[in-house]
Amino acid sequence: MLDHLPAFGKSSWTTAQTRSIGASISTVSRTVATLELSELGPRLGLDPDVEDAAPRTSERRLRRNLGALRHRNYRLYFIGQVISTVGTWMQSVAMPWLALLLTHDAFHVGLVVATQFTPMLVAGQFGGLLADRFSKRRILVCSQAAFMLPAFSMFFLSSQGLAQYWMVLTAALAVGCVNVVDVPSRQSFVIEMVGREDLLNAIALNSTIFNGAAVIGPSLAGLIIGLLGVPLCFLLNGVSYLASIGALLLMTNLPAVLKVTTGGSMLVRIREGLTYARHDPVVGTLLLNVAVFSLFSMNRFTLLPIFADQVLHIGAAGFGFLTASQGLGALAGALSLAVLQRRLASGNVQFLIGLAWSVFLVAFSLSRYYPLSIALLVLSGYCQIAFVATSNTRIQAATPDHLRGRVMALYAQSLMGVGPVGSFQAGALAHFFGAPVAMAFRAVVSGAFVTLTRLLRPAVFKAGE
Repeated sequence: MLDHLPAFGKSSWTTAQTRSIGASISTVSRTVATLELSELGPRLGLDPDVEDAAPRTSERRLRRNLGALRHRNYRLYFIGQVISTVGTWMQSVAMPWLALLLTHDAFHVGLVVATQFTPMLVAGQFGGLLADRFSKRRILVCSQAAFMLPAFSMFFLSSQGLAQYWMVLTAALAVGCVNVVDVPSRQSFVIEMVGREDLLNAIALNSTIFNGAAVIGPSLAGLIIGLLGVPLCFLLNGVSYLASIGALLLMTNLPAVLKVTTGGSMLVRIREGLTYARHDPVVGTLLLNVAVFSLFSMNRFTLLPIFADQVLHIGAAGFGFLTASQGLGALAGALSLAVLQRRLASGNVQFLIGLAWSVFLVAFSLSRYYPLSIALLVLSGYCQIAFVATSNTRIQAATPDHLRGRVMALYAQSLMGVGPVGSFQAGALAHFFGAPVAMAFRAVVSGAFVTLTRLLRPAVFKAGE
């Protein structure tokens, strides 16, 4: 056998040389063919890169068109939220209506609404801390299950004729407390499902769900209350959370987000989020702008009834159309963001949208012509959702992963937590000076603040940012 080794070695060397020469010939042939194609292609109308470029272009177009919906986890989330949010809006109508039936007093109805949003203002940062410390999906599964408790409790109490006002107030407080945990986790969970590239598209789609449900949910609630009574709204809302829970449980392959743990007490970690927001010029200033607009320009349920009754003299039906028109504008704004996200997401465009929002509200306060008032509310609703959703996207994109829960809790406090204060302030101004003056003054304050931001911190609303 040893006698054959030289022959074997020679044969192997020959084979290797042959393969090497063949590979070289093949490489040279491909190079020559490519050179010939690059020289002759333009004459023949051919492009050597077309075969590779076409699939890439097609893939980019598909990714752009689908946006966040190309992610399986977000598709599940989207379906679950469509069902659950409609139920939530139904209960949002049923709860104050039940309070009105029990007390026949507008103040007590307003107190129910204020009670539901006060916990976010007081304790929102604790929810953000939980979102940064634990799995957001698990938190959301637990919070969705917790939302079912006040819904089913109010269904039982109201269907048995046992409901009392303090029970409605307790249920509203329970919903508000669950929101403290749910909202920061929900806001910061979006980027884990879709990544930074599709974040604005996902936020726009979430706004579409919210505003679409704001039309469908109250309409269904009104029909159900009129035909079957208040209890069924609570029951349907409780059942609707099963869709959201099921969607969350079906999600797979969520990215593992690195958790950066820091020492110190809970208050120290909360202060870490506050310190970041205060020192980051874009994040902190956008949070302030959201808070100012929420405080002065977003309390439609406080002033619009007065406009319908005392200014435009259009009655309850007209009030419904005023509310729906602003919701329609918000829905259009959300859809526009989903389609034109690159064009509408710049800081410069956001500034112009914020300024236009204020101008449309001032014009609405001066209008005494019902169709014009409707049109102005559609435009203001469009600007509202475009400004708020863009702020949400830019804040999330600028925030480190390990702080996102706490920063988004600040965002929730800015957007939702100041609501009760804004409602009280709007009502007080309307009481002393009238609804038109209250609306105009508040809109001017918002417009002035966003303009001062542009002048004093131009980087916040810089073109291309």
